[in-house]
Amino acid sequence: MDQGTIAAPPGTRGGTPFYRDLSFQVLVGMLAGVAIGLLWPHFGIALKPLGDAFIKLIRMVIGPVIFCTVVHGIAKAGNMGTVGRIALKALVYFEVITTFALVIGLVVGNLWQAGRGMHIAPALLDPNAVRAFAGKAAAHRPGMVAFLLNIIPATAVSAFAKGNILEIVLFSVLFGAGVAAAGEAGEPVVRLVDGISKAFFWIIGFVMRFAPLATLGAMAFTVGRFGFATLGALAGFIAEFYVICVLFVVLVLWPVSYVSGFSLARLIRYIRAELLLVIGTSSSETVFPQLTRKLEQLGCEERVVGLVLPTAYTFNHDGTCLYFSAATLFLAQATGTHLDLAQQLGLLLVLLLTSKGAAGVSGSALVVLAITLAASHAVPVAAIALIIGIHRFLSAAFVCVNIIGNAVATLVVARWENALDMGRLRAALARGAGQD
Repeated sequence: MDQGTIAAPPGTRGGTPFYRDLSFQVLVGMLAGVAIGLLWPHFGIALKPLGDAFIKLIRMVIGPVIFCTVVHGIAKAGNMGTVGRIALKALVYFEVITTFALVIGLVVGNLWQAGRGMHIAPALLDPNAVRAFAGKAAAHRPGMVAFLLNIIPATAVSAFAKGNILEIVLFSVLFGAGVAAAGEAGEPVVRLVDGISKAFFWIIGFVMRFAPLATLGAMAFTVGRFGFATLGALAGFIAEFYVICVLFVVLVLWPVSYVSGFSLARLIRYIRAELLLVIGTSSSETVFPQLTRKLEQLGCEERVVGLVLPTAYTFNHDGTCLYFSAATLFLAQATGTHLDLAQQLGLLLVLLLTSKGAAGVSGSALVVLAITLAASHAVPVAAIALIIGIHRFLSAAFVCVNIIGNAVATLVVARWENALDMGRLRAALARGAGQD
């Protein structure tokens, strides 16, 4: 009998007890963190290093994992024409979908108007609260020439040292192309990269054992530091933004998934452990390696996953684009700044550039928001101080949408390339979860 047809005992998934499922453990960690933050806020704040340490451990291997994935995928593809075609399709998809995200954020923001009536005088805002973000914004002004130059690393090593995804992807693509061009002489390099990749994934598997503890620490800090009082003061905008995220998933990602022949609901269930983890840690980088493996388990060919997913992490920020447009409009409404249709269309064009131009900037969401406000000259940059306190609660939503969007993008491009095993995809989604 085929092992895939054997029914799992009650209370298990594939013979594994439910309490050993990573998604269950992370959920328990989140709930425990919320409880600690509410009951013992000072202790919850002290647990922040648990989440920070976990994120640093994952970021430690992100660069090498991207390098190995991209190089191995391109070397296996062999044909650089194929690589170029995949990249072009992916970039076109990213631009169209992120434009939809920006438009939805602006439309709902205009209809909901959560900031209307707050009457915040810009002169009363504390500029010191946003000085760090404004400083980074000044150093990363949007500009096509500067953006293109920033893609090129000073040295091959510096790309990995800084952890700049754009630089790592560029170097990895060039190195993979060189290995592919070498033909048989490059085969030992391919085997070496494959072996190194397995070693790094072992490290990730080991680190992931501490994911529930990291989620507990991150949530305990967030609730202990900001509390639900902060939520109550700006509950209208938080509710608006969560509705915007749901609308984007339903109105954009669901039809795209349906047309591409797979169930979005089942895909979300399949990557539920990763979604819970990014909600708890507010960092999408923590699940890049696991998402890579799970997409390959779904039947995506390695050459597509290796090229599309790292690029999506840089250019396909669906949830973050929702945040940019919604937050900008909210701050304009809160400060009594009127933006007519022409100004909002201009804002949309600025966001299309800034949302890509500051990729790889640490703490990029607030930094890019500062860049956008500074470039539009309509809303005072100091207005960001209004949402700093709730940023962690907002980021939990938009990083979750980013992960769903990147998974959908990879599957869609793979389908366009006939590099997706649909039978394997549907069977894996029907089982309900990938290997954690």
